[in-house]
Formats: sequence, structure tokens, C-alpha cells
Amino acid sequence: METIKLNIDLNINQLIEAVKQLSPKDRLRINDAIWSDDMTIPVEHQKIVLERIAKAKINPKRLLDWEEVSETL
Repeated sequence: METIKLNIDLNINQLIEAVKQLSPKDRLRINDAIWSDDMTIPVEHQKIVLERIAKAKINPKRLLDWEEVSETL
């Protein structure tokens, strides 16, 4: 197993550049480690999403087409 020793302060951009230098296999391992953590979605956020889904079901015309919106950005 490869080891990496870092005894320096890095800002986020430097960390990103360091990760880009890793092999694809190691980059995937980092990705898996980051996203495998239990990420709890706050109840408040869940409520917002459920409210938006309910509104969309009641009035589907309020939804915007992504293709059309993306052209205006």
C-alpha cells in the first residue's frame, strides 16, 4: 500500500491539485471514502423537498423545462 506523508498546510485548491496527481484508482478510493460517510439530510431540508413535490403535483405547469431555462443562463 502506498503511503503519503504530508506535514504542510494546504488550502482547498492545493488539496484538489494534489488529489489530481493521484492515480485514477486512488482518486476513486478518495471519492468513495468521502461519499460513503453517513450523510444525514436535515429534517428541515426534507420538508422543503416534500413541499415542492406536493406543489408540483398540484400545479405541474409551475415547473420549468431545463432545456429552456439553461438557454437563458
